[in-house]
Amino acid sequence: MKPTEAGLPHFPRVLVVTGASRGIGAAIARGAGRRGAAVAVNYVAAEAEARQVVADIEAAGGRAVAIQGDVGREADIMRLFETAERELGPIEGLVNNAGIVGGISHIIDVEAATVERVFAVNVIGAMLCAREALRRMTKSRGGEGGVIVNLSSIAARLGNPFEWVHYAASKGAVDTFTIGLAKEAGPEGVRVAAIAPGLIVTDMGLRNAPPGRIERLTPTIPLGRPGQPEEVAEAVLWLLSPAASYVHGAILDVSGGR
Repeated sequence: MKPTEAGLPHFPRVLVVTGASRGIGAAIARGAGRRGAAVAVNYVAAEAEARQVVADIEAAGGRAVAIQGDVGREADIMRLFETAERELGPIEGLVNNAGIVGGISHIIDVEAATVERVFAVNVIGAMLCAREALRRMTKSRGGEGGVIVNLSSIAARLGNPFEWVHYAASKGAVDTFTIGLAKEAGPEGVRVAAIAPGLIVTDMGLRNAPPGRIERLTPTIPLGRPGQPEEVAEAVLWLLSPAASYVHGAILDVSGGR
């Protein structure tokens, strides 16, 4: 592999997945474990669920560790990566999955604290996680290269009016960050891409959405149904793999055509 080539000739042997206790993150972690990765399963509060993900990976013959940490806090992010490296080995992959919607609100009513928290987790947290990953993976710092996949959303182009404009704006920032990061990281041997899910049935979505939202929006999906976390996970796992070796700086919709 030439020094200027980005990515890995194998699936990441050690992978950090933020927000991996439930939903899309848990599906990614389990799928990565099945592909032979040792997985750092990050969580904020859902310890029992995170430990179940770890148990599932171990039951399938893999290695994993649950690591508590709020990606809205820099100190927690640094501890997450230090612990993952100490427990599992050199980090070769990162999935920036952790995210929050911040509750339903029109912009005219939104609280500054809500916007700050959404951006702290969804944008600043993703940036700082990428920073810590790059410090370990870039070839100029002695790394072997790696892969970073960011979780965006089709909300970045739909805007999510009357519900989560603040969330949509944060995902627009993730898209821009993905494009810029790819241009910086590629020459350092790190491949970068993003996934933009559409309407996916997850605990987070169900907890934070008004009743009947899935039924109301399903007719807007050309495939006629919402997606499942495993369908998003499969796209993420493909981006992490050598099969996507020339996919860099891309933002892939997984939205059923919406």
